[in-house]
Amino acid sequence: MFQVIEQVVGNAVVSSGISYEALCTILIGALFAIMIVGLVAGQELAFVLGGAGIIIGVIAWGGSGVNIAATKIYDQMQSYSMVAIPMFVLMANFLTHSKVADGLFLSIRYLLGPLKGGLGLAVIVVSTIFAATTGIVGASVVTMGMLSMPILLKCGYDHRLAAGMVCAGGSLGILIPPSIMLVTMGSYAEVSVGKLFFAALVPGLMLAAGYAIYIMVICHIHPDYGPAMSAEELAEMPMKQRIVGSLVNLIPPLLLILGVLGSIFSGIATPTEAAGVGALVALILAICYKQFSWKMLYDSVVDTAKTSAMVFIILFGAAAFTGIFMSLDGDVIITNFVLGLGVGKIGAMAIMMVLVFIMGMFIDWTGIIMIVLPIFLPIMDQFGVDRLWLVGVTAVILQTCFMTPPFGFALFYIKGIVPPEVKISEIYRGVIPFIIIVLIVTVLCIAFPQLVVGLPNLVAA
Repeated sequence: MFQVIEQVVGNAVVSSGISYEALCTILIGALFAIMIVGLVAGQELAFVLGGAGIIIGVIAWGGSGVNIAATKIYDQMQSYSMVAIPMFVLMANFLTHSKVADGLFLSIRYLLGPLKGGLGLAVIVVSTIFAATTGIVGASVVTMGMLSMPILLKCGYDHRLAAGMVCAGGSLGILIPPSIMLVTMGSYAEVSVGKLFFAALVPGLMLAAGYAIYIMVICHIHPDYGPAMSAEELAEMPMKQRIVGSLVNLIPPLLLILGVLGSIFSGIATPTEAAGVGALVALILAICYKQFSWKMLYDSVVDTAKTSAMVFIILFGAAAFTGIFMSLDGDVIITNFVLGLGVGKIGAMAIMMVLVFIMGMFIDWTGIIMIVLPIFLPIMDQFGVDRLWLVGVTAVILQTCFMTPPFGFALFYIKGIVPPEVKISEIYRGVIPFIIIVLIVTVLCIAFPQLVVGLPNLVAA
């Protein structure tokens, strides 16, 4: 069959007199057209990408097209950094079951409760700490949503603000290291994952600070959006107990953060090795918090297998897509096209960021990475752009893919938690200010590259 298709296409090309470059351009257009049709039809991303790659590969190269796709998938499977993904996911699942965040949120809630918007600040603070111990958005958003949304709504917080802050705070889990997204991006772009963890740290903290400032400002302008806790509620926990409780509940996650990130930053362990240690420490925390059971262990392992399988199957489908794209000289064709526009480095960067932002409205981060990076890495290499900076900035704007309607995952996580009176339209409107903050931080990271590369260069020095 492959030989028949190859012969038919070959004869058509010869008879039409079309050039090789023009044929490649047509096939690349068909490759993306099949992908778009598949996604619009509601098919799974992994099979859409892999299927589009195989179809065009067979048309272009016959049986060799399958070999090209399989080779690219095999190369992806050989990446040692990928081993860190299931370990970080397992660590996140152990932490979710250990209830580490529960006591921390309770203490900080009372500590910041006297302030207007204080509960919102507690959500951002705990989300930031929890983000540094999970690495996946689902765990962060669901955990913070279940902990905070009932309390926020009970205390009279504006539905839009409450939903927006939980979506934004929970989404930090994919940016602040350790993060499976950073592991994937670093491996694919051939950038040190350890350096990438450093690169994402400052932008991640900038986002957290931006979210906190916005909550304080909007609650100052509209006090009814985020009322302070009443004196009766505050009396339930004396100030000394609030401070001591916050410090005590902060110690376990800080130990985990220092153990995982500290070992990476100090050069003692690779991200893959640190991920294994982190999973062990998270299991120990679950035991110490008396949350361990065989059912908890079983559920954590099964959830880890499901999440890891989902990530890997998308990566493999995207690898097949990328392999065929590259075999058709797609990187060269698109690089020449963008360079021919004369937009320069910043113009090419702007095109890339806009494309990532738009794609984030419809597909998840794995698909975006595997589609966008093969196209723009060669282009930005032509401009002499530091890949660490490029990947770091891309990681920042990818925060929006979890919050942008209509298909942001965090939006649906929250909708599944909140009561029926919180409308999906309110959730959509609630995330808009936080999306704007992400875009502002992205622009700052582009304008001031040291915000991304400064810390990695400092540590490397």
